[in-house]
Amino acid sequence: MPSKSKAKGNRFERQIVDRAKHFDLKAKRAWGSDGRAMGHHEEVDIVLGDNLKVQAKCRKKIAQWMIPNENVDIQIVKGDREVPLAVMPLDFFLIMYKLTDDKYKKEE
Repeated sequence: MPSKSKAKGNRFERQIVDRAKHFDLKAKRAWGSDGRAMGHHEEVDIVLGDNLKVQAKCRKKIAQWMIPNENVDIQIVKGDREVPLAVMPLDFFLIMYKLTDDKYKKEE
């Protein structure tokens, strides 16, 4: 029987895939949360579209300063000597990705 944290992570990955499919996006979860099952690095949990590699992390608590408040759409965070990261609601990201993904498909 998998550990509680492993089961929680698996549920979260399935939730992301289900949500992506709700937006008519291709989404595939790596078997055993190991990207090598799909020919990618082991840290890849999900592939969106044809090649967007996603690692899903589910934690009991996220630092409050990282969570966008109701007055903004995206929170940009950065550590010293690190690349900036965008934190946004999953649905907002999926909508933006869907618009971009559709645009590139039409240009082919």
